[in-house]
Amino acid sequence: MMNEIETLDDFYSIKFSDRPVARQQSIGDFNVFALEDLIHDGGRVAVKYTRRDFYKICLSTGAHLFHYADKTVRVDGTSLLFFNPQTPYKWEQLSDDNVGYFCIFKEAFFTEKLRSNLGALPVFAANGKPFYNLTHEQGEYVAGLFKKMTAELNGDFKYKQDLLLSYVTELVYYALKLEPSEQLYQAPDARSRITNLFTDLLERQFPVTSMQDRLLLRSPKDYAQHLYLHVNYLNDAVKTTTGKTTSKLIAERIITEAKIMLKHSDWNVAEVGYALGFEDAAHFNNFFKKNANISPARFRSQEAALVG
Repeated sequence: MMNEIETLDDFYSIKFSDRPVARQQSIGDFNVFALEDLIHDGGRVAVKYTRRDFYKICLSTGAHLFHYADKTVRVDGTSLLFFNPQTPYKWEQLSDDNVGYFCIFKEAFFTEKLRSNLGALPVFAANGKPFYNLTHEQGEYVAGLFKKMTAELNGDFKYKQDLLLSYVTELVYYALKLEPSEQLYQAPDARSRITNLFTDLLERQFPVTSMQDRLLLRSPKDYAQHLYLHVNYLNDAVKTTTGKTTSKLIAERIITEAKIMLKHSDWNVAEVGYALGFEDAAHFNNFFKKNANISPARFRSQEAALVG
């Protein structure tokens, strides 16, 4: 079975069981910590691979392995990392000099004040770029923002929640400035808005954590019906905006989820296929091989060999 989703309650009980005051200092669901707070027992950080029901932004200096969805990346030096609730992750500390900061928050922390859809921002998108290597100067600037958050959280300023939100927003847009501008996405017209609605609905189908919660929307027609659109209009909007067909985007997202489940669950191939909406294993095998150029069983064995 897939790992359970880690809630904020789980986070505090696991990481700060000996210091309940850690949660008391939070503002709503927002909190900020120094990474050293997770290493108070003198050991290295070992984060469990799972999904969370909250967002996290982390500034880390040191060496670590970053496992995100079906990818593993080694990061050295100073890095800025973004974690969203839809994608499972873990990171392993490889050096003893790992220092930095992280903040956690729920989506409501943003949506109560801003009109932005967090899932539409590239740093939090399922297939976006969630980590950024920083120069010394960039790392100092970002560390300064985290220090300001810490100071405000511990202060008694009447509008500190608004100020904290501004610092988090600055972190997000600071990272986006490190990306080529053509990767920034805006929705100026009807087609773009339709594409945003489709993308949001697609992401909300995941994660699939049980057989009873199996994927039901698998075709453009399924999504068009839920969005109260004609399927041709949906297909035209998505293709014009993204350059890809609706079917292609659905297939890519299912393949991403299939790889996550094959790599990190103990379900057999048939069970993974069924959970993703395939009625028989043969159909799932053909779909996976067509889109990933490898059979699901071989993909799982290759990943197991890499870990071993």
